[in-house]
Amino acid sequence: MFRPPLLNRWFVLALSLLTATARAALPLPEGDAPVLRIQGSNTIGAVLGPALVKGLMEQQGLKDVRVLPANTANEVRVQGSTAQGQPVWVEVDAHGSSTGFEALEHGKTDLVASSRPVKDSERDALLALGDLQSRQAEQVIAIDGVAIILHPDNPLSRLDTLQLAQVFSGQIHNWDQLGAPSGPIHLYARDDRSGTFETFKNLVLDPQQQPLSPSARRFESSEALSDAVANDRQGIGFIGLPYVRQAKPIAVADGEGQALAPAPRVIATEDYPLSRRLYFYVPLARPNPWAQALVSFAQSPAGQALVAEVGFVSQTVQAMKVEPAPQMPAAYQRLARDAVRLSVNFRFAEGSAALDNKAYADLQRLVDYLQAHGKPASKVSLAGFGDAKDDPQRATLLSKLRAMAVRRELARHGLIVSDVHGLGAHLPVADNDGDEGRIKNRRVEVWVR
Repeated sequence: MFRPPLLNRWFVLALSLLTATARAALPLPEGDAPVLRIQGSNTIGAVLGPALVKGLMEQQGLKDVRVLPANTANEVRVQGSTAQGQPVWVEVDAHGSSTGFEALEHGKTDLVASSRPVKDSERDALLALGDLQSRQAEQVIAIDGVAIILHPDNPLSRLDTLQLAQVFSGQIHNWDQLGAPSGPIHLYARDDRSGTFETFKNLVLDPQQQPLSPSARRFESSEALSDAVANDRQGIGFIGLPYVRQAKPIAVADGEGQALAPAPRVIATEDYPLSRRLYFYVPLARPNPWAQALVSFAQSPAGQALVAEVGFVSQTVQAMKVEPAPQMPAAYQRLARDAVRLSVNFRFAEGSAALDNKAYADLQRLVDYLQAHGKPASKVSLAGFGDAKDDPQRATLLSKLRAMAVRRELARHGLIVSDVHGLGAHLPVADNDGDEGRIKNRRVEVWVR
């Protein structure tokens, strides 16, 4: 029987209040002012943010909802009207994730859109508005993959993260060094304020202690960068998944991990080496009811459907068949033969078995999925993995402890899972030499028979 979690009841109540806010009539503007100001990521603000605002406005019963360009590039106004003809509008300014936190500090935005996690320095500067790293403030709204893109005629189909670091730092400067026809490599990158650049820097350049080459052309607009690469036979760039457009995405490998193309299924599980989370950050000490309602709508099934519709990867739980392979541990091969893997992974920080903010929302999504598909806990298996350790037995133990931590949280939701596996450092999806790679490898997968 399903029972609501005891220790997380306050969180369920908070989500219920947010949902009620989204469905209730929200306050209308006083004078010529927006009901909500959103600032930050171009990746989110170009399409996804306006689409979610439009969906919320239509849910609120507003009429003739449209996305209108503002006078400044990468800024839009989403506008509708009440039945009485009163205009209601939301500002969406998309100049980079960093600009959102700066605007919040100066009281110029109500909600931050970010394509990277808030930095510790930003959190500390904004503590007066509440802890932005808390579960209530930090809301993962979608999953994205930073795609490596080439001209469509480039014959290369894969690169690893070491090669990418060497290319984008300028150490590799001719295509023949990578096995492609000779020609100078032209680099295209997002600007310094972009969360996409921060993600690429953290996952590719920083682990190799390499800077971005000064020869790289920088772009604020995702679309403009993608189109530039698609029109340059010598070009290579990186971009959010929905902005690939006419360019050619390639597979990426990290360390001993398998080379994976930026496909939705491997981005959803965050196994793709350059996968990332997209966030809304809500200032708890200065709540805007429209911001709270937008977060609730973004997390709802309707909001996640919009996430997928505009080209990002939703957090909706789905089943995926995995084919057994010889390199898999025996227990994992049995899972692959007898069960399907779900598109939800639980990950952990260094030396910790504590779930992160996204994981708590995913727990509820998993419970809802199992109930909707009539799957009892006896049909669920949890497979824990870890990063490589000097002592393989310790790695196996830690991987099982993390799987048991997920089992414990599911038990608080009334689901008693008995089939738990600790598979240690097997099947890495990323390089264990860096923190980001180790975090990806420390995961618990969910399988259902």
